[in-house]
Amino acid sequence: MENEENEVLDENLENEAVETEVENEKITKQEEVVPKSEYDELDDRFKRVYAEFENYKKRSSKERLNLYNSILGDVVEVMLPVIDNLENAVKVETQDENYKQGVELVLKQFKDVLASKGVQEIPALGETFDPNLHEAVSSVQDDTKGPQEIVQEYRKGYKIGTRVIRHSMVVVAN
Repeated sequence: MENEENEVLDENLENEAVETEVENEKITKQEEVVPKSEYDELDDRFKRVYAEFENYKKRSSKERLNLYNSILGDVVEVMLPVIDNLENAVKVETQDENYKQGVELVLKQFKDVLASKGVQEIPALGETFDPNLHEAVSSVQDDTKGPQEIVQEYRKGYKIGTRVIRHSMVVVAN
């Protein structure tokens, strides 16, 4: 009985070996059947599809980042009046120093959170007027100032990267 089992096993192994050889021959024959021009064409197609896929990944990543910045900008824009009011509250003189300190801490924390998300204040005072960043609400003649120099800021402006969330409202000299 043991011999019969061994014979069956040997026969199965031989059959598998023959099947593997036949498959290898088929693969070899298939390789011979594919002409070099067709191989080159398929290789070129593969490279083009791969390049398109890489471009798609880059493009979708950039779109995701732009969408994130757009949404973040919209959220920050509605909170900017709160920052303005906190800054005004800090400027007001009060007898209660603890109260004033508390408002200053809240304002600092608010600005730190915005900075951690990439929100920056647009510099204005002493800078040259840039219509992409500033909104001129008035102009004054002042010979001590340079041309298009910002001399006063009515409202601070903010940006995320290169996207302006809110333009600075400024007074420009000359």
